[in-house]
Amino acid sequence: MTKPTTDRATDPEVAADPRLDLTTPLTPGDAVACILVVDGQYLLQMRDMKHGIFFPGCWGCFGGGVDQGETERDALLRELDEELGWTPPPESIRLFSRFDFDLGFAGLGAIWRIFYEVEARREVVSGLRLREGAAMRLFSSEAILTGGIPLTPYDAFALWLHINRRRLLC
Repeated sequence: MTKPTTDRATDPEVAADPRLDLTTPLTPGDAVACILVVDGQYLLQMRDMKHGIFFPGCWGCFGGGVDQGETERDALLRELDEELGWTPPPESIRLFSRFDFDLGFAGLGAIWRIFYEVEARREVVSGLRLREGAAMRLFSSEAILTGGIPLTPYDAFALWLHINRRRLLC
């Protein structure tokens, strides 16, 4: 038996689940993200289950918005410090890719998300403390590629590209 159709605004199950929220305003902006590689695995952050954020309850890369006047690299370092209490050595940070999103359909301009690759040793990761998000965990390429975990779509694509980077032909 299927559940009868309800009014989304008054259904307590819908109101309680931020993944089903269609009314809380979102504020997209330019962002940076870290593809954090640890011994061939990827350290990801579980996004909080709260209203008003993109893809609540999904796994994704560490990172966030770029503040006014801030360089992309400085934003990445700030975000990693805020979220993990960690500043990677500058030589370990490599630009990976940039995605541009046209939000003209919403009356907004274009925004971008820049992905950096950062490699870390397992002993560094064991000392990290999650300061933002619901959890952090290492995932294998297989877990990411098979869709076994809910991933933010843009991070899923960046991770797929990273995993398959040697297959891309010029």
